[in-house]
Amino acid sequence: MAQIEIRDVSKIFTVGDLQIRAVDDVSLGIEKGEFLSIVGHSGSGKTTFLSIIGGIMKPTSGRVLFEGKDISSLDDAGLSGYRNNTVGFMFQFASLLPILTAWENVLLPCLFGSGCDVNDKKRAEELLHLVGLGDKINAYPSQLSGGQQRRVAIARAFMNAPEVILADEPTGDLDEETEAEIMELFKKLNREQNVTFIFITHNLDLARQAQKQIRMTHGVIKEI
Repeated sequence: MAQIEIRDVSKIFTVGDLQIRAVDDVSLGIEKGEFLSIVGHSGSGKTTFLSIIGGIMKPTSGRVLFEGKDISSLDDAGLSGYRNNTVGFMFQFASLLPILTAWENVLLPCLFGSGCDVNDKKRAEELLHLVGLGDKINAYPSQLSGGQQRRVAIARAFMNAPEVILADEPTGDLDEETEAEIMELFKKLNREQNVTFIFITHNLDLARQAQKQIRMTHGVIKEI
């Protein structure tokens, strides 16, 4: 059994009398430690699909199984635990809190769980060293470059030792050189942490760096 099983998943949005099939009867297996890219035009359903895998959005029909368990069967507390502990999220913008240091921003996920202890604080420091920001632990976002802010967001996504990372256009606001550095970091973390990595991109060159690439068109996926 794959780590993540998407079985006949559809998501339909109703706008007035119009029904929009953002995700259309998608089935896909994703193995543990896989590095997967999803490409497609705006409006093709990529972000909706990622949100369903991450438990942010429930499908209209079909199931998403994580290690054999249907996440849509979880209650609110179970879903919150899945989102906070099993999945790490990265979005197009770093979205750091400006009043917190890099270290404090990385600690945020554990604050939404059971709270931060000494080991958590040590882990946050280690993660900042891992992403090359050991000398920026006490820096505020305004004191960091765009690429450095992105590295803080990456460290934050790994704070609760997730088994899956979901990234929506994680390099979209970066210059070409920084983008290449961040992709190398993603591959390193995928390799060394054995974390399943699923990312959305419009950049075909970036998509080709993944082990597996799929294209999404009108809510339907095809491996490329």
